[in-house]
Amino acid sequence: MTSTSQATALDTVLDYHRTWTGGDIDRAMTKLADDFVCHAPGEELTGKDAYRRYLAGFVPNLTGLTDIASFADGDHVALFYYPQTAATRTAVAAEYFTVRDGIITESVLVFDRLSYAPPSP
Repeated sequence: MTSTSQATALDTVLDYHRTWTGGDIDRAMTKLADDFVCHAPGEELTGKDAYRRYLAGFVPNLTGLTDIASFADGDHVALFYYPQTAATRTAVAAEYFTVRDGIITESVLVFDRLSYAPPSP
């Protein structure tokens, strides 16, 4: 059974996810706290502006997306998906979000950086 809190956190994260993967970074940023923190492979991004720059560098490479699963437990949401680029269609990404009062405050982002390297000539 899903509580209202779980549905709200899941709805917030799914809206954010659909928005940035659809290319609307500005709207996606409205779902993040100003002091949002993303723990990404090889770097920690602190603040919404730092994360906006990070995401803006990736979004133009996105050629498609296949969602795998989403799970909610209170204020925590996990997403699993295949972000597709010219380099890969099958490298999975996972994110674990913390949502407070309808705003995403933190994300742990997991993916294989080598899978997203430019394709070999």
